[in-house]
Amino acid sequence: MNDASATRLAGVFQGREPLVVLAPHPDDESLACGALLARGFAGAGAHVICLTDGSASHPASRQWPPDRLAARRRAELSEAVSRLGGAKTDLTWLGLPDSRLHLADPMRVAEDLDRIVTGLGAAHVFVPAIEDHHADHKATFRIALILRQRRPDLTFHAYPVWSRWDEPDFAAMIAARDPVFVPPGRMAGRKRAAIHAHRTQMGRIVRDDPFGFVLPDAMIRRFLDEDEIFWRMPA
Repeated sequence: MNDASATRLAGVFQGREPLVVLAPHPDDESLACGALLARGFAGAGAHVICLTDGSASHPASRQWPPDRLAARRRAELSEAVSRLGGAKTDLTWLGLPDSRLHLADPMRVAEDLDRIVTGLGAAHVFVPAIEDHHADHKATFRIALILRQRRPDLTFHAYPVWSRWDEPDFAAMIAARDPVFVPPGRMAGRKRAAIHAHRTQMGRIVRDDPFGFVLPDAMIRRFLDEDEIFWRMPA
């Protein structure tokens, strides 16, 4: 890596380079990239593109059918972006079906992303790690590979969510990725507020699905108390 590339890479983690975060679901952006986004919003600019509508987290709920839940999760994401310092214009909602992103046409989604990113003038794209076990995260990664082929001028970074929580050998697994550890620093408060905006995922809204998804408290603490982790997106 030459000096200019190294300076540019450091700059994105300090809010000096415009960036885009691809989030498979509402809450991934806050958990893994909250402080990164807050610095971006306060600096050169940042944008969140949420690929799915988040409607599959409580499939047995009658009070919160998929359409109503998707609307609620979109509102939560908008609130999270606001708490990180962003505006309504800093969020794009694709609204693809939750848990079925692998059924979408990846070429078409990548084309849509290319158009959005081009309009934003972003220099960096952050993508969920292929090491994450969730099918929507893997599908987002594969779509990002297509986007990278279309846009070799952009720099692509990976961020872990589920693998950071449920992979017992996580540290050993990512060692070869040459990860960058970025402390939340003074953006820790904004990140905390953004995570807590996702109330449906904390068991605070949907009451009639005992087997619906709830973020484990220990998982939330890990993302709040520890550094954010990124690495260059592999091929």
